[in-house]
Amino acid sequence: MVLLLLLIFPGGLIAAFAFTGYAFGSLGRVGLRAADRTVWLRGAAALVAAVASLLYTWGLLHLVGAVVEAAEDGTESAPLSDCVPSGQEERASTVVDYTVSYVPLRFVCETSDGGSYTSDTVPDYVNPGVLVLGLTAAGVALTIRKYPPRSTV
Repeated sequence: MVLLLLLIFPGGLIAAFAFTGYAFGSLGRVGLRAADRTVWLRGAAALVAAVASLLYTWGLLHLVGAVVEAAEDGTESAPLSDCVPSGQEERASTVVDYTVSYVPLRFVCETSDGGSYTSDTVPDYVNPGVLVLGLTAAGVALTIRKYPPRSTV
């Protein structure tokens, strides 16, 4: 699991740099003054996608830290430090294992009675932020594709 997380993490950074490079590259290729509305909107969509990718990678960094800490301590250590909600230490004493969810990003603590709960390892703003930014970028990109600029000839 740690290996998969360590492979996805650089992928998020590479995607952010690729989106940013696309945005500024297309504006630089055409020129700021010669760029029409489509070029500006494509660049904006790419920059929003880059921010979404960075935000996902930020949440993934928190998840990697939790998984590495759990792997170092082992699942036999009671309780896992990321599974201790504030004020509910007795609930954390029943944790026997953990799972990781990538969409949405979550660190799920599994209890001995068959239940589970999500820890607060990943900040609360990451998943909604990635969703909103990703949908915004996709919406702008699809709108440009559906309604291309009219020719002035």
